[in-house]
Amino acid sequence: MRALSQWWRSRVLARERARIDSQVWARVWASLPLLAGLAPEQARRLGDLALLFLREKRLEPAQGLALTDAMRLAIALQAALPILELGLDWYRGWYAVILYPDEFVPEHEVVGEDGVVWIEREAKSGEAWEQGPVILSWADVEAGSALDGYNVVIHELAHKLDMLDGAPNGCPPLHAGMSPADWTAALSMAYEDLCRRVDADEQTLIDPYASESPAELFAVVSEYFFARPDLLHAQYPAVYGQLKRFYRQDPLARCGGAPTPAPQIHEA
Repeated sequence: MRALSQWWRSRVLARERARIDSQVWARVWASLPLLAGLAPEQARRLGDLALLFLREKRLEPAQGLALTDAMRLAIALQAALPILELGLDWYRGWYAVILYPDEFVPEHEVVGEDGVVWIEREAKSGEAWEQGPVILSWADVEAGSALDGYNVVIHELAHKLDMLDGAPNGCPPLHAGMSPADWTAALSMAYEDLCRRVDADEQTLIDPYASESPAELFAVVSEYFFARPDLLHAQYPAVYGQLKRFYRQDPLARCGGAPTPAPQIHEA
């Protein structure tokens, strides 16, 4: 069975590679400083994961957005990074990424504590639905290339990881050997500290949006873990340590590394 699975994977990857222009592949890879410092073997696996992501998830443009191969690759490579050491099965249970040209305004029915119901309309750069799609603003996807800690692709996919065991609460399913108590202590300390700083109108190294809820904290610190691991480690080293165990990666070790060449997309 395992041999059959590997044969199927090889066939799928061969078909997906054949569809990709090697020049577009190299150009998109080079445009993502997020991938700097990866070892060649990691880069190869990341490329494979991105292609499998594109096969499994539909990318659906909205509001007239012209979706190109380069855009699809840029999203897939960023989406693959958090699950590089976890596997594509961690993105199970949903099948589409909807792309808007810019911020979008969804409507949500909200019930207050007093039972009053109203419709919430708020401009968003991204959204992840339980048992539904991921929705992204392409303008915000492009902004993620700045490597300043902001990455909407990683943010929304962190929410998807958080939702694997139910409603998002800031704690995805932890691996065997990870301590739920240690996870809760580290992230709760960071959340309380960040809320205190935001309430006091202090400047924060971490995006104050993380103070919205424990679920948003996990998504935001996941962005920093991959895009600015130095800042996250400096501000909340215990959180960095927990994310290192969860994602099974150490971006700080490759922080400032030389750009990693794109893995070969076609057979020689």
